[in-house]
Amino acid sequence: MEKTVVKTNKAPAAIGPYSAGIRAGNFVFTAGQIPLDPETGAMAETIEEQTRQSLSNVKAILEAAGTDLAHVVKTTVFLQSMGDFAAMNGVYAEFFTENCPARSAVEVACLPKNAKVEIEAIALID
Repeated sequence: MEKTVVKTNKAPAAIGPYSAGIRAGNFVFTAGQIPLDPETGAMAETIEEQTRQSLSNVKAILEAAGTDLAHVVKTTVFLQSMGDFAAMNGVYAEFFTENCPARSAVEVACLPKNAKVEIEAIALID
């Protein structure tokens, strides 16, 4: 199985020795996406805005790989505080409206750049 790096300027570039996305066979795996605006590098303040930007970054990587959110089979959501779960979930539901992927959500001690949320996904490529 061949492995291909997925790149796009519509999501933040990797800030370390990793790829934003990897296409392997009929799957694409995204790295965890924190809520950095790919144009400005800025990060919004609220969990709702941060969730929206993180998912927009995931969406951009998936599209660059030739798929979309409808083909996501699994996500993992990392939260700085589980107290933000309901607010994150409200925004998440805007992106995944039917046939929702499997999901794990965990609280972590700290995220890069002190983000409130980081989201990664695995999707099928049709």
